[in-house]
Amino acid sequence: MDAWTPFPWTVTPRFDSTNLQHQWGRLHMGDAEPWPERADVLEAWIQFHNGEFQRAALSGIALGDVGMNVANKATCIYANYLEPREHARQLLLMEAAARAEALQKREPDNAGAWYWQAYALARYGQSISVAKALTQGLGGKIRLALETTIALATRHADAHLALAGYHAEVIDKVGALVGGMTHGASKDAGLALYQKALALNPDSAITLSEYANGLIMLEGHKRMEEARHLQDRAAAVQPLDAMERLYVASVRLVLEG
Repeated sequence: MDAWTPFPWTVTPRFDSTNLQHQWGRLHMGDAEPWPERADVLEAWIQFHNGEFQRAALSGIALGDVGMNVANKATCIYANYLEPREHARQLLLMEAAARAEALQKREPDNAGAWYWQAYALARYGQSISVAKALTQGLGGKIRLALETTIALATRHADAHLALAGYHAEVIDKVGALVGGMTHGASKDAGLALYQKALALNPDSAITLSEYANGLIMLEGHKRMEEARHLQDRAAAVQPLDAMERLYVASVRLVLEG
């Protein structure tokens, strides 16, 4: 594995087992990941939250199934925000999707296995265009994986958010009629999922910003003021860990542009 681009900032204070346990509920309100009981799995999560994404991925893979969710999350977040080479980024996402799909077969009730497959495929699909991804059948896989995630973990805010994004992006790219008939996309379903995600994780920069983007895709200019307010709230969030720092920085960059 090539050396990954380092996380560009320092997480202060750095996470250890004690302060991570205190912040776990807040940090994992989005993905509903349970507190790790094993010390070696916890160490991989500490690496992730401190921005040591490659170490976290390698540690998780070495641990086998118990470490696969942290390995896939570290890979996906790194690929999405820090990998500068498009081909390498796509490979990392497809590797994470493949590992998650394999884990589903061994642990079908593991919500993270379904979610990280969906996340990786969705980000990969965006890199080749949403329309092309739909023609390749990725949309159906993503939707099934997200619906399964929600069935297994009803409070998985990020899965609600991602499924809302599926509805919004399909309608935005192919229109409500084709999107509904061919891909099962619905504006009402998308808006309801965004609202559920916001209710589950109301202070998340990711939730606020993605909801804002979805409002514009689904409702257009008539919701622009509300969307801008949500983006401003997202930019004002004080990030707790490396992943949140990357996301808030990306929101602020968009607003400044």
